[in-house]
Amino acid sequence: MAGDPFLIGENMTGGYGRGADILHDCTVSVEKGQIAVIVGPNGAGKSTAMKAIFGMLDLRKGSVRIDGEDITRLSPQARVPKGMAFVPQTSNIFPSMTVEENLEMGAFLRRDDIRDTMDQVYGLFPILKDKRRQNAGELSGGQRQQVAVGRALMTQPKVLMLDEPTAGVSPIVMDELFDRIIEVARAGITILMVEQNAKQALDIADIGYVLVQGSNAHTGTGKELLEDPVVRRTFLGG
Repeated sequence: MAGDPFLIGENMTGGYGRGADILHDCTVSVEKGQIAVIVGPNGAGKSTAMKAIFGMLDLRKGSVRIDGEDITRLSPQARVPKGMAFVPQTSNIFPSMTVEENLEMGAFLRRDDIRDTMDQVYGLFPILKDKRRQNAGELSGGQRQQVAVGRALMTQPKVLMLDEPTAGVSPIVMDELFDRIIEVARAGITILMVEQNAKQALDIADIGYVLVQGSNAHTGTGKELLEDPVVRRTFLGG
């Protein structure tokens, strides 16, 4: 549709299988090359909203569009060639493969030369270049996340979706990951992420969504949400 944001999950209502609806008329959208962050209390449906956009649950109502194309009925696998890459929170690398092999696995759909993209990933995450011959399972939590993000970037996505990318990493590593995510967005890739570290995530967000019980509670720029007294009191600890 004309005037659509680059990626939008609009009026999404649904849940898993025959279970109760988790999302209720939830809308999340993001413009090209921008960073959108979904925050909210535990059990608010944050990850579910992102999985719905990636086609991992059935919507009873609503639609998902990328670059004006309706992809609501496509399977997650069919969304990858449309330019979507999804990095789940856990089990997002092949631990018994080397770093380089993990990155190559990200490019399995491609039929062109992947060296340039590999060089870009190594430019973004220099530590991965140093450890490219090491098994990914031997890396620290933060380095594994870099492998997971790097592998997703090997598909040359238009949209990179990250489910709690900083879960379980130290504050220093979190800051570094966020810096890299900003760099990815600057390269024109659209970012959608779910994040527990709400303050830090909203700090880098072009747009933020606060979900409560699967519905939109607050929407605004990262700055607006950080300065909103209700959001601060309720979700950001003062």
